[in-house]
Amino acid sequence: MSTPELSRLVKPRALPSEPMQVDASEAERAALAERFGVTSIPALHAAIEFGMKDEAVLANGTLTATIEQPCAVTREELTYEVAEPLTLRFVAAGSTPDFSPDEEIELESEDLDEIEYEGETFDLGEAIAQTLALAIDPYREGPGADEARRKVGIKSDEDRVASGPLAEALASLTTKND
Repeated sequence: MSTPELSRLVKPRALPSEPMQVDASEAERAALAERFGVTSIPALHAAIEFGMKDEAVLANGTLTATIEQPCAVTREELTYEVAEPLTLRFVAAGSTPDFSPDEEIELESEDLDEIEYEGETFDLGEAIAQTLALAIDPYREGPGADEARRKVGIKSDEDRVASGPLAEALASLTTKND
């Protein structure tokens, strides 16, 4: 198994009492940018507080980052800020109950971001990287996107629905019934 681009191992038996600050290095940010298919990640920071509940480690905090990527329409570079809350629950492998495939279960909000780990440590850095991946908008548009569409004659979704062949057929049915 390869080493994650952003790795911060934490021992559940020796959790930091103060919030943990994670600042990705330039090399880590470059590797994450390549992994996530963006131009660059000029900044990546997370502040995490730890707690325990039912033998699980709770990690709560915030993730902030600056993302640079091409506009989905014009391909011109754009930069934007990401700010995401982090609510993670780390549990030892095998400590969660097994459910049968057809068994209905109800999840609480704290169960949704549950991450199993093996051994004496869990990797907070990889969890932060995965949270960042979910926050990146692969179809982000820059300020020139609408103008670029107009130049090539692409109408908005609303215009296409209101003026397409289906809209014309529906309009003719409506006028016949009036």
